[in-house]
Amino acid sequence: MKPTDKTPKNSLGKPQDYPRLLTEIKERIRSAQYEALKAVNKELVGLYWDIGRMIVERQDVEGWGKAVVEQLAADLRSEFPGVGGFSASNLWRMKAFFEAYTGLEKLAPLVREIGWSHNLAILERCKDPLEREFYIRMTRKFGWSKNVLIHQIDNQSYEKSLLGQTNFDRALTPELRAQAKLAVRDEYTFDFLDLGEEHSERELERALIARIEDFLRAMGGMFAFMGSQYRLEVEGDEYFIDLLLFHRRLKALVAIELKIGKFQPEFVGKMQFYLTALDRQVRQKDENPSIGIILCKEKNRTVVEYALHDARKPIGVATYEITRTLPKALEGQLPSPKEITKLLEDL
Repeated sequence: MKPTDKTPKNSLGKPQDYPRLLTEIKERIRSAQYEALKAVNKELVGLYWDIGRMIVERQDVEGWGKAVVEQLAADLRSEFPGVGGFSASNLWRMKAFFEAYTGLEKLAPLVREIGWSHNLAILERCKDPLEREFYIRMTRKFGWSKNVLIHQIDNQSYEKSLLGQTNFDRALTPELRAQAKLAVRDEYTFDFLDLGEEHSERELERALIARIEDFLRAMGGMFAFMGSQYRLEVEGDEYFIDLLLFHRRLKALVAIELKIGKFQPEFVGKMQFYLTALDRQVRQKDENPSIGIILCKEKNRTVVEYALHDARKPIGVATYEITRTLPKALEGQLPSPKEITKLLEDL
C-alpha cells in the first residue's frame, strides 16, 4: 500500500501551512530580485564613474574638447545600439559626476549604492558635500524613488532635519538618537492640503487624515498610521491623542499633537502624560519608548529649548506650513560640519 499523506489540508485541498510557505518563497524571490537589481545598479554606476574618469584624464593630458565628446557619444551609440545612456549630455554628466566625488574617500563608495538617476538629482541640486552625503545615505536607507528624493531636496529636508528641536540626546539611548533625530524635522510642508491660512485644529486633523498617504510621505515615509483621536483611559478619565503613528525603523509609537497657534511650554507636560500612558498601556514588549511630536503653526526656538530642557520623555517640537514658501536662509543656522558628519555616520 502507498503511504497516505496525513498533512492537514484546508478546504481547497492544500496543506494548512501552504500560505506561510508561499509568503516565505515570495519574500525570498523579492529579496533576490532586489539584490540582483542592486548588483546591476552598482555595476552601472561604476561603469559611468570609469567613463567619467577616462574623459577627465584625456582632457587633462590631451586637451580633449567638446567635439571629441560629441564624436565619442556618436560612436558608442553606433557600437551599442540597444544600450541607452551614451548621449553627449550624459557623457558630460559622467565627467561632472567623477569630478564631484573623486578624492572623497567616504562618498565615492556610497554613490554606487543608489541609482544613476538619483545620483544626478543630488549632483545637480546639491552643492555641499555633506548635503550630498545626507541625501545619498537617506535614499539608500529608505529606498526613496527619484521623485520622492527630489521632493525631499526641494523641501530642504537636509536643513530641516539638522535643525530639529528635540530632547533626544537626553531622553533616548545612543542607539536610537541619530535615527530619531532624522525622523523628526524642524518644519513640515503640507502643500497638498486645501486649507486656508485660517483653520481649526480639527479641520487640520481631518484634512491630514483625508490625504493620509500624502501626510505620511511628508512626514518622511517611514510611518504607519495607527489612528486619530486615539483614546486613552486613565483612572476612568478619557484622553485623546490627535494622531498616533508608528515609525517602522525606530519600532516606536509616535504621538502627534496638532496646534494651530504658537508653541506654549505647557504643551510639553501634556505630551509627557500621553507618552507615559502609551508606554504603560499600548507599547508592546519588543517596541522602543514612545516618541512625541508637537506640531505648531509657529514657535520661538528659545522657548522650546527651555520647555524641553528637563523633559524626561522623548519629544520634538516642529512647525508646519500648508503652502510652499520661498526657501528660508537656513544654512547659517546649521550645526558645525563635525557635528553633521557624526550624525551622518550613524545612518
